[in-house]
Amino acid sequence: MIQTTTNQLIQQAIDRFWESIPLTWGHVRGHLRGIATKSFEMSVEQFRILRHIRNGCNSVSELADAKHISRPAISQAVELLVQQGYISRQQSLEDRRCVKLELTDSGNAVLTNIFDRNSQWMFEKLEALSPDQLNSLLAGLEILKTTFQD
Repeated sequence: MIQTTTNQLIQQAIDRFWESIPLTWGHVRGHLRGIATKSFEMSVEQFRILRHIRNGCNSVSELADAKHISRPAISQAVELLVQQGYISRQQSLEDRRCVKLELTDSGNAVLTNIFDRNSQWMFEKLEALSPDQLNSLLAGLEILKTTFQD
């Protein structure tokens, strides 16, 4: 009988996960993208490119692979970001065919601003929770993290 109850609880946890996490993540991502598009007049694609470069993609080829789109499509978006002053191109000294992409100070500042504003929005959402609810949320998130960590 205990096993059935445990199995039922596990199934409820799985169901609640799918009801909660994707929806919550969708709201957070949507708000983040909204800040980028409305406040900085960049497309979602441009925002994603800046994020990928910040996370280590440093060439058009790497970006194209990461985004699963053609190099010409990425090159066009990169060119706009270069013109806006968010990205710089540096020709490799070892291989002149290789051009490395880097965020400029302006590009880093824009991403930091977007993420800071999103964090503030999240703070305001979570501010409505009681200390007990926040502690439960923290415990639950830690449990999820450790359970699915490889």
